[in-house]
Amino acid sequence: MATTKKRINISLGKETEEALGRIAKRDQVPPATKAEELLRRALETEEDASLDALASERDTKNARYLSGDEVWQ
Repeated sequence: MATTKKRINISLGKETEEALGRIAKRDQVPPATKAEELLRRALETEEDASLDALASERDTKNARYLSGDEVWQ
């Protein structure tokens, strides 16, 4: 059966491979499934850090407050 997921090849160091295998076994999922979940969570963390940096940059003494209604109009 064909998959709609994009396949990528990555090389793992021994320690990373072993850790991934242990976590996947603990969660009773294939290592590829656990790797995808961990990668997705890492990407979300990166996105949060970027948005936090942007918000911190915009948060100045002269910043104008906008209500939720003003923002989402």
